[in-house]
Amino acid sequence: MYRKKQKEKRKKIIIISILVVSLIIGIIVNIAIPNRNLTIFEKTIKDSILTVQKVVSFPIDFIVNKVNTNKEKNEMYEKYKELEEQVKENEKYKIENEELKKQLEDMKELLDINETITDYTYVNANVINRNLDYWSDTITINKGEYDGITKDMPVVIGNNLIGKIISTTTFNSTVRLITATDVVDKISIKIKNKDTYVYGILNGYNKENNTYTIEGISQTIKIENGSIVTTTGMGDIFPAGIVIGKITGINTDNFDLSNVLEMQSDVNFDNINYVTVLRRNI
Repeated sequence: MYRKKQKEKRKKIIIISILVVSLIIGIIVNIAIPNRNLTIFEKTIKDSILTVQKVVSFPIDFIVNKVNTNKEKNEMYEKYKELEEQVKENEKYKIENEELKKQLEDMKELLDINETITDYTYVNANVINRNLDYWSDTITINKGEYDGITKDMPVVIGNNLIGKIISTTTFNSTVRLITATDVVDKISIKIKNKDTYVYGILNGYNKENNTYTIEGISQTIKIENGSIVTTTGMGDIFPAGIVIGKITGINTDNFDLSNVLEMQSDVNFDNINYVTVLRRNI
């Protein structure tokens, strides 16, 4: 008897569950049909279902959005770091390229020496030291007595005179520049003036405007700006034909008797890395 009642009870529960599920499905299907006027009951059911859906889906959507946002931020940061590294590499290559271009220009100048100076051998050298206190006076190069370098040998960049050797060791030498303030030796020069040469003396350097003074030129001789100044070969130190600079200004002396010329060199004496020593062939 008891078992019979239990079976009937289970049947009722199953039938009721089926009816409820069928009713809910029917309501959902009817609500989902567009262009149909819903009853108040159906509207209430639909709103309730949508509300429950929003409440359940909100934390899930929030977490998913956060995860996606953090993922995008991480990806953007990684791209930024990659771009930053590329910029650093580009800057490094740019600096290296500028340095190589400068070295190439310096080497070109070394190879541009006047070939008419046949009595000399060209010894190329690197500048290895320069005293800040005597920046305009001397430089030290990495060639010395072992390389046949001796005192008073001329030193050039390309075919531009920059100074002469004043002392040597076995492997190094000191060069006194023509910009030195304590230059004792006056350099004999000649200026190309149309079809002839005008001779004078290089007599000092002005640090303020980077010009040299040339004296001993007659006032009756007209010299044009841009005229080339070279060595004369007199004095047995500097061979003839080494370029020293170009005329940039013409004045007269205190007595108004002779011209005092201003000259500038094409060499940047603040940035000397490579030089050539002219060693006389014996």
